[in-house]
Amino acid sequence: MNTSRDILVGTLDDTLVDKVRQAGIVGAGGAGFPCYIKMDTQAAVLIANGAECEPLLYKDQFVMQHFTESMLQGMQLLMAHIGASRGVLAIKQKHQESIAHVQPLLPANIELKIMSNVYPAGDEYELVYEITGQRIPAGGLPKDVGVLVQNVETLVNVYAASQGKPVTHTMLTVHGEVERPFTAWLPIGMSYADVLDLAGDISCELPVIIEGGAMMGTVETDFSTPITATSSGLLVLPHDAAVVVKKTEPEHKSKRIGKAACDQCTLCTEMCPRYLLGYPIQPHLVMRSLLTTDAMSETLSLHAQACSECNVCTLWACPEQLNPRDVCVAVKRDLKAQNLWQSAEHLQAQTRPVHSMREYRGVPTARLIRRLGLERYDKRPAPWLPVKTQPARVAISLRGHFGAIAVPLVKIGDKVSVGDRIAAPPADAMGVPVHASISGTVTSVADRITIQRNGH
Repeated sequence: MNTSRDILVGTLDDTLVDKVRQAGIVGAGGAGFPCYIKMDTQAAVLIANGAECEPLLYKDQFVMQHFTESMLQGMQLLMAHIGASRGVLAIKQKHQESIAHVQPLLPANIELKIMSNVYPAGDEYELVYEITGQRIPAGGLPKDVGVLVQNVETLVNVYAASQGKPVTHTMLTVHGEVERPFTAWLPIGMSYADVLDLAGDISCELPVIIEGGAMMGTVETDFSTPITATSSGLLVLPHDAAVVVKKTEPEHKSKRIGKAACDQCTLCTEMCPRYLLGYPIQPHLVMRSLLTTDAMSETLSLHAQACSECNVCTLWACPEQLNPRDVCVAVKRDLKAQNLWQSAEHLQAQTRPVHSMREYRGVPTARLIRRLGLERYDKRPAPWLPVKTQPARVAISLRGHFGAIAVPLVKIGDKVSVGDRIAAPPADAMGVPVHASISGTVTSVADRITIQRNGH
């Protein structure tokens, strides 16, 4: 029988879920999955992910240092909602400033987990294992073992949503070939060019941007591209930097060179973080599949499916400088197209015990930075920049990483204010609304809604 307290708690929980959805919150850690969907669970543990694995990015550190109270309040709200008795804030050991700032402020039900300075310590599979000793089932989610993982910026947004404030800004770091690296809280839809103007002069010819981090980010050459709710960093590099060249290598080249040069040394597999956790991923066998005469091997190719695309195999492990990561990505695409995708149960049946050498094979962050050719940038900080001015124009995307494309609610000529809802997904579809990040006039409505600031 429901008590009045049970009914009240249920009402509060439903209200929080609705507020989170209406605020337009998606995961700020990169994937962009709608937060209200992830909240639909019961879990014993909530992990706040502040590990921040990507080299040269500091946005999570400044979230924790400048929005501490909001982050902790967001954790408490989510813990109450999912029934978690344990909250854990994960930070890498090297981020001593964040640790010293946050540790004295933690309430009794939230503990600090100091992660090793290795990549990819912030991967949720790694976090869940390190913190709980349990492995997420292959092809599964943290909730399958009673855990919810959220990025620290997402938790700040959850608290803001509880106060009726939608997502209009994102935290990101600008680094690399710029005069003044910085980290700031910026309006969604601001162009890369406008963001880079805040960093002063670019110090190389033919610059490109790696959006999202040197390991898992993507190379962008169009500086008119707008930042989104999942933007975490803009790394400016010369077009011929080694990491850029590898990331932009065409698929046919990766496969042709891999077929000719892979000597099956197995280092890509032996250093793979998911393999070391016992999951059924073996990049060297995927590379061997390039030797088959058919379009793809129905046995060897299956070893690609559990790939997390972390890039350790390509950018760290391979002594021949081949590209197992991109080959695995292409093979995963083809597995789906040919209906060879394995079920989660099938993957789980292939899972092995955690590798006995796992703790000795983490990729040290400092050495990884040197391997990537980024050491000289790492010597410069990307300090907090309190940006008070607004861009003259924003172009806000209607296409999220997951879910339905939002439908415009405004038309050209409409006046909008910061926080106004300008688009929303169909009522019965998975997705979140989109909100204006500056006040002004709508000047374009297409796959992006463009807003021109008043007076410009």
